[in-house]
Amino acid sequence: MDHIGSHMKGFVRGKSRATERGELMEYFIQKLNASRAQDGLAPMTMGRMGRVLVGIPTKDLYFLKSVCDDAQKRNGVSAFSKKFWWEVKPKDTK
Repeated sequence: MDHIGSHMKGFVRGKSRATERGELMEYFIQKLNASRAQDGLAPMTMGRMGRVLVGIPTKDLYFLKSVCDDAQKRNGVSAFSKKFWWEVKPKDTK
């Protein structure tokens, strides 16, 4: 007799750890790593992306995504990365 787990291949045990914020972070990593590979830089990790986005609320990440996607549609692939870092970079208030 087979164990019941062998018949439930698609079943995930416990709670799923996927979150909206995590999905957005993966989206940004995917887009940024494409341009980083062209520049010869190491791919960005989830930990680094989490540190970059630490003070930004999730609702603002949706806005950031739409702004970066719009820049990419207008100006090409590299514009996504430029717009992302321009928006995330802290502004001097001097």
